[in-house]
Amino acid sequence: MSLSPQEYMGSDATELARQIAEGHTTPAELLDVAITQYHRLNPQLNAVCQPMFEIARQRVKQPLAGPLAGVPILIKDAIQDYAGLPTGNGSKVFSRIPARQHSHIVQRLLNAGAVIMGKSNTPELALKGVTDPEAFGPSRNPWNMAHTTGGSSGGSAAAVASGMVPMAGANDGGGSIRIPAACCGLFGLRPSRGRVSVGPAHGEIWEGASSDLVLCRSVRDAALAMDVLAGPNRGDPFLLAPEALPFRDLAKREPGVLRIGYSTRSPVDTPVHPEAIRAVENAAELLRSLGHEVVEAEPDYDGMALARCYLNMYFGQVAATLDQAREMGARDEEFELLTRTLAAFGRSMSSATYINSHRQWNQFSQALGSFYQQHDLFMTPALAHPPIRHEKANLPRKQTRVIELLLNTGLLPLLARWGALDNMVSDMARKNLTYVPFTQLANLTGTPAMSVPLHWTADGLPLGVQFCGPSASEALLLQLASQLEAAQPWANKWPAISDMPG
Repeated sequence: MSLSPQEYMGSDATELARQIAEGHTTPAELLDVAITQYHRLNPQLNAVCQPMFEIARQRVKQPLAGPLAGVPILIKDAIQDYAGLPTGNGSKVFSRIPARQHSHIVQRLLNAGAVIMGKSNTPELALKGVTDPEAFGPSRNPWNMAHTTGGSSGGSAAAVASGMVPMAGANDGGGSIRIPAACCGLFGLRPSRGRVSVGPAHGEIWEGASSDLVLCRSVRDAALAMDVLAGPNRGDPFLLAPEALPFRDLAKREPGVLRIGYSTRSPVDTPVHPEAIRAVENAAELLRSLGHEVVEAEPDYDGMALARCYLNMYFGQVAATLDQAREMGARDEEFELLTRTLAAFGRSMSSATYINSHRQWNQFSQALGSFYQQHDLFMTPALAHPPIRHEKANLPRKQTRVIELLLNTGLLPLLARWGALDNMVSDMARKNLTYVPFTQLANLTGTPAMSVPLHWTADGLPLGVQFCGPSASEALLLQLASQLEAAQPWANKWPAISDMPG
């Protein structure tokens, strides 16, 4: 007997897999429900940029086995290659180049029995904390479609938050799992560097700053995803020792009494919205009621220095990607204005500047390591502001015209090389990081972090709380998240677009 749309939406991936295993429904029936949900929701949300329905229909005709057997999911249209289909990266250029082989992530999802029914939307080259690619159009937040889903895994977040699928692939190079989770009322865990392989097409993404996992509604689904995806592959540059037990078992254990330091101060000294401060302060009270020791404390590092190091990596990576696209016959003009601007800054940067900036990452790791000598976890807002309206993410028209002129005349790279645009870079950085200043620390240090949906604003928008831990502490984070989920459940919270009682 097929599940109703409401029963389907009210079940996480773990429950749907159980329903199939016990014969209450079939993979084909679940896929039909998921495709119906797509047709109902995607025209409004624009979460899926590449449906894979025929591939999925052929798959459910085969015997499926594994912990995700028969469960419909999405993969992100960045890094997560599906052989024979383009990995578009939110770009017109890469959307015409088919992947040669499955990524390890995709292969492990298939080995676990998952039914991949499409690819989720992402900003061009997964570069932004909002999801608004010119190639596919913006994804819209199910809680209020005038607001962003966050990014860069915004399409995945919109799909899961609306009930289209229970789980969707995501990756996080500067907050791209945690930011959309915080914007859309989801649980989002960013694993440690080296925990989940991004091969074989890549050894590391963004100098190892990026990690892959999923966006989901329940903590146990994140633990399930860790069991499916974690572990090295031949040729990987990083290796973490595996846990002695499955993450699903570890997540059920009590975390014990934790020493949690917290801060609501922006590391780049920009304003933090009262709702974001309230989210953390309420979480601190909840944690104290659960017996944890919670004090105001933060790692001793230079937030602006970290932001500059992050941006230098960002500029260099974009320049290298556009150079790669040139080798494939693409023109810079085929990319968005912001992407071309970032590439121009990257091309103007010397290799010594790039390397010296990368060497500074160790300073942030050492500061964080010292902090964890006294505290088990570090808590901050996931976002410094509730999910912004779409138009807030756009560059001012005057600045856009100046950049276009400088690019078209060839002056931008020259001025950048001479340091004449430092103020423009600082302004761009400050504008972008004003809303998302808290997430990059985990990326540059390679440590795990999660956004937990503990707060909704007076306007009804989600606003997650971030918890960061030492390297390889995913089990501890999952244990705390499970405790918070039991103490302050969020599974009954649904956006109106989902037609679920809240």
